[in-house]
Amino acid sequence: MAFNFEPVTEINEAFQLLWRKLELWMKQIVLMLPNLFLATLVLVLTFVAARIFRRTSDKLLIRFTHSSALNNLVGTTVYVSTLMLGIFFTLSILKLDKTVTTLLAGAGIIGLALGFAFQDIAANFISGVIIAFRKPFVVGDVIETNDHFGTIERINLRTVDIRRQTGELVKVPNRKVFESALTNFSHYGIRRIDLKVHVAYNEDLERVQQVVKDAMKDIPHMISGKDVEVVFEEFGPSSINFLVRYWIQYKRQTDFVNAKSDAIIKIKKAFDANKIEIPFPVTTLNFGVKGGKDLSINLQENGSDASPPLQLEVGRNGENPVKEKAAE
Repeated sequence: MAFNFEPVTEINEAFQLLWRKLELWMKQIVLMLPNLFLATLVLVLTFVAARIFRRTSDKLLIRFTHSSALNNLVGTTVYVSTLMLGIFFTLSILKLDKTVTTLLAGAGIIGLALGFAFQDIAANFISGVIIAFRKPFVVGDVIETNDHFGTIERINLRTVDIRRQTGELVKVPNRKVFESALTNFSHYGIRRIDLKVHVAYNEDLERVQQVVKDAMKDIPHMISGKDVEVVFEEFGPSSINFLVRYWIQYKRQTDFVNAKSDAIIKIKKAFDANKIEIPFPVTTLNFGVKGGKDLSINLQENGSDASPPLQLEVGRNGENPVKEKAAE
């Protein structure tokens, strides 16, 4: 009886080939043991160094900016960059240089594609980083930019949140804030109010000046070191117009509104007490329909019953503003 030993021979040859492969791998592992040990050591030191660098960056950034979002971003960037650098060194120690080159090329291509896809987001992000470092304003400042006026509530890496005086919240992209003109009303903590006032032609202007200056005492938030200025501007149609200029301590928009309102109340009371006239606008009504004729004549010509025309007078100083008189 004959036996076929060919399958057994093939299995033996397969096992011998596998064993030779295992022996080769074991020799390579033994040869690579120093490199593996060094690579492991470099990787551990990389993690330690990344944590140290992150803590150091957080402590240094606090001196330049108080933006928690920016501090976290920079700290994370330092941490990840240190880890990536350590990983590249580890791969080089293990003689995987081609892998490092492939990773760098792939990262460059991905970064370029993301840059084109999210260029608006990148522009807002970069603008937010510059704003956080330069600090042209802080939370609580009253600013006006891109036709939006209000108080800053939050500064993010993408938007600046502005609360309007009427309560609406506006999120303005950082790129627009960075590129556009911006007025910071509370940067210096003071602000000048220019209050327009009108006075009658028959008043003594020097007396008016003194009455206004005396009335402008004890205005809330007004800076005592700066004198109140009463500056006459122009001869108006029915009055002489002047400005009352004074400085206040300014932190919130309500400081400005209240100081202006209090000044109006005090000036009005002072004018009433000193019988200084604030003129009303004078309006002339012409009832002539044809060529400036009298109203009664026009009515007669049209066959209507003539009635006495009316004279309208504009009152002053609390009088009835409109009087009706029958023409004699």
